[in-house]
Amino acid sequence: MLEPVGGCKSCGRRIYCRDGFFDGVKQDGEIYCFSCVESMDEKDVKE
Repeated sequence: MLEPVGGCKSCGRRIYCRDGFFDGVKQDGEIYCFSCVESMDEKDVKE
Protein backbone atom coordinates (compact mmCIF):
# COMPACT_ATOMS: atom_id res chain seq x y z
CA MET A 1 0.00 0.00 0.00
CA LEU A 2 1.23 3.49 -0.87
CA GLU A 3 0.41 6.47 1.31
CA PRO A 4 1.67 9.93 0.35
CA VAL A 5 3.43 11.60 3.29
CA GLY A 6 4.67 14.82 1.71
CA GLY A 7 7.05 16.31 -0.80
CA CYS A 8 10.83 16.53 -1.00
CA LYS A 9 11.99 19.89 0.35
CA SER A 10 14.57 20.17 -2.41
CA CYS A 11 12.79 19.07 -5.61
CA GLY A 12 9.14 18.70 -4.59
CA ARG A 13 8.89 15.03 -5.60
CA ARG A 14 6.09 13.24 -3.73
CA ILE A 15 7.33 10.91 -0.99
CA TYR A 16 5.38 7.87 0.11
CA CYS A 17 5.13 5.39 2.91
CA ARG A 18 5.32 1.96 1.21
CA ASP A 19 3.87 -0.92 3.21
CA GLY A 20 4.77 0.82 6.46
CA PHE A 21 8.28 1.93 5.41
CA PHE A 22 9.15 5.58 4.81
CA ASP A 23 10.47 5.97 1.26
CA GLY A 24 12.72 8.97 1.85
CA VAL A 25 15.04 10.62 4.37
CA LYS A 26 14.13 12.85 7.29
CA GLN A 27 16.86 15.36 8.07
CA ASP A 28 16.64 18.40 10.35
CA GLY A 29 12.85 18.11 10.51
CA GLU A 30 12.44 18.11 6.71
CA ILE A 31 11.92 15.24 4.27
CA TYR A 32 13.95 14.57 1.13
CA CYS A 33 13.82 11.99 -1.66
CA PHE A 34 16.75 9.59 -2.01
CA SER A 35 17.98 11.29 -5.21
CA CYS A 36 18.35 14.68 -3.53
CA VAL A 37 20.07 13.19 -0.48
CA GLU A 38 22.58 11.42 -2.74
CA SER A 39 23.25 14.71 -4.55
CA MET A 40 23.78 16.48 -1.22
CA ASP A 41 26.21 13.76 -0.10
CA GLU A 42 28.20 14.03 -3.35
CA LYS A 43 28.54 17.80 -2.90
CA ASP A 44 29.85 17.29 0.66
CA VAL A 45 32.47 14.80 -0.57
CA LYS A 46 33.70 17.10 -3.38
CA GLU A 47 34.19 20.14 -1.11
